Amino acid sequence: MTTADSKKIADFWFDPTCPWAWMTSRWMLEVEQLRPVQTRWHVMSLSVLNEHREDLPQQYKDFVAKGWGPVRVLIAAAQAHGDKVLGPLYTELGTRFHNQKLPNERATIEAALVAAGLPVELADAADSTEYDEALRASHAEGIGLVGEDVGTPVIAVDGPEGGRVAFFGPVVTPTPRGEAAARLWDGTLLVAGTPGFYEIKRTRTAGPSFE
Repeated sequence: MTTADSKKIADFWFDPTCPWAWMTSRWMLEVEQLRPVQTRWHVMSLSVLNEHREDLPQQYKDFVAKGWGPVRVLIAAAQAHGDKVLGPLYTELGTRFHNQKLPNERATIEAALVAAGLPVELADAADSTEYDEALRASHAEGIGLVGEDVGTPVIAVDGPEGGRVAFFGPVVTPTPRGEAAARLWDGTLLVAGTPGFYEIKRTRTAGPSFE
């Protein structure tokens, strides 16, 4: 019998506005059903990651400029109610942003808070810099494990020889289900745990498919 104490912890850093991180997060929930793994959620921010970049297309600049709100609300919710609320609130935000295609605006955030059983007043944090120091610290913890030339998500687990193994991704669509999800987890751990291994990559030929 697998107990909570015997499960491998997978620390997962996410930005709720990123559709690729959303796909990976739903994969992790699938993996939890088939492998002794427990996901521990953390916030990172594409807005923080890209705030000093001038080479971005205007559309992406606008996207990351609006990205401050949801991550601030997540940090505020965790400070007020504990880190345990991050997973449920991420699910409610991500479902609205990605599956339902709702805009990143206060009404969407408020609806997500209500659905997660949290006070709607937490939406005020979206327009406040009060939580930015904690946001930057959480972001730095995750990105510091993998380097500045990646995005979200970042996953960190205990390695096969002790110590931590961290990686960006996997980037995958649609979300693998069932045994396919478990096999991807096993393979990801295998390559990520190989000393000196850095990258497998191919050109994306499809966008996120929220099936």
